[in-house]
Amino acid sequence: MSERQNIEWKQNWHDDYLKWVCGFANAIGGVIYIGKNDEGQVSGLSDAQKLMEAYR
Repeated sequence: MSERQNIEWKQNWHDDYLKWVCGFANAIGGVIYIGKNDEGQVSGLSDAQKLMEAYR
């Protein structure tokens, strides 16, 4: 799988990615994979649990 118009890979979470989420929601939809590098390899997240709790 590669990045496309409706698929993005981000190595870490940044709050400004909420703009991407809104853009996908207002367009044809899409998926943002957090914890993948630019080559599409899983890099993981060191603070995944904290991140999930912050955005409930």
